Amino acid sequence: MAEVIVYATHACGYCRRALALLQQKQVAAQIIWVDQEPHRRAEMIQRAAGRRTVPQIFIAQRHIGGCDDLLALDRRGELDPLLRN
Repeated sequence: MAEVIVYATHACGYCRRALALLQQKQVAAQIIWVDQEPHRRAEMIQRAAGRRTVPQIFIAQRHIGGCDDLLALDRRGELDPLLRN
């Protein structure tokens, strides 16, 4: 299974939705809670090419984007193969 990293905050509905999809797929994602570790937000912004919103999702070091991007990958049938790498 590919390494999955999600930058998220506890109050974010989009974060909860993305994490629920990953949990449904039985993916053990590493979650970086930027509301608890604010110094990690700068890391997220740099890794996400300037994107400041959460969630920011990375699969196998590839920047996926946010929740809508993750859901679109799943709808197109491209998420499961990416997770298997």
